[in-house]
Amino acid sequence: MQMSVTMGKKTPNCLLLLLALSELARCSAAMVFWTAVVEKSYLNSNNETVDKYCECGVYGRNSPLDKASGIVMLPKGDPKGCGPGPVYSRNSSSPPWIALVKRGNCTFSEKILAAKRQGAAGVVVYNVDDSGNSTTHMSHSDADDIVAIMVGNIQGVEIVRLVANGTDVQLLIDVGSPHGPWMESYWLYFLSIAFFIVTAASITYFVFISANRLYSLTRHKHAERRLKSEAKRAIAKLQLRKLKKEDEEITNDIYMCAVCIESYKPSEVVTVLTCNHIFHKACIEPWLLERRTCPMCKCDILKALGVEDDTKEHVSAELPPDVTVITVTATEPIYEVPLNDPASPDPERHHHRYDNRAFEGDSEAARG
Repeated sequence: MQMSVTMGKKTPNCLLLLLALSELARCSAAMVFWTAVVEKSYLNSNNETVDKYCECGVYGRNSPLDKASGIVMLPKGDPKGCGPGPVYSRNSSSPPWIALVKRGNCTFSEKILAAKRQGAAGVVVYNVDDSGNSTTHMSHSDADDIVAIMVGNIQGVEIVRLVANGTDVQLLIDVGSPHGPWMESYWLYFLSIAFFIVTAASITYFVFISANRLYSLTRHKHAERRLKSEAKRAIAKLQLRKLKKEDEEITNDIYMCAVCIESYKPSEVVTVLTCNHIFHKACIEPWLLERRTCPMCKCDILKALGVEDDTKEHVSAELPPDVTVITVTATEPIYEVPLNDPASPDPERHHHRYDNRAFEGDSEAARG
């Protein structure tokens, strides 16, 4: 019982640890973000092609991780690209173009939807002034089917100046690398180590429980065999008698074996217990091996013979059931007769108790 209670306490702790790790993994996965590779190409004042490449953008939380390319277009009037009407001078029939808008005034979804309505292939949002090249994770749940990234203010302002000066800037957006706690190497090491620790602890625990249970069962069996062996040797030391016709146990019907509820017959071998009660040898020996005590007075015979059971649980499990006993008095010696033996389902024993002539005679005398 103690072993099962310990398992009941340990198992919820393991489950809680696994749940905590799974929740940690879920939260870490939610914090992962993808960078965007931004490649811009344009002709400078010397009519030379300038190509610049940087992994300086961040995909929006709701943006598809896909490529987008086209000519950069700025909103008309307000650089923040807010409003329900035509914000750009391009439309859906124009060649592929990328909208470049400034952060502020309205939500990211409104900016992205305004560019999408007019046919933009993608949207680049650059950060507010004095923010350097820092970016943030845009959330635009209402506009989740168009490529949208954010770049730093410096990157955005540089492109805005080129376009404002009449330079056509070709922009290519491509998928970069994943970042965040889940993707950092130390997090991978930590989660790997935590996984192996939890797995090893679980295996060790169940191996320990199984080994402990096997050891307890083996120890219990050895103790039972030892106890039974000692009990057999002790029972063999009990006094034996072979009944004769002239013995009182034969001549007087009030004597009978309390185990089998049978009268004694000549030439039968009986065992005399330390409490001086006698029983059939074939009846009392199995009884003592299982129950230890005298069926009549409940004296611990094996203890009287020096056999001790040092395991209390074993003793309590092997104690004999309560037996109802009546005392029959007659002109001769007093004899105790057990009315029932709850441990035995033998119906013959209940039948034999009515065949006790001394009991019936005493009962008839009482009724008379």
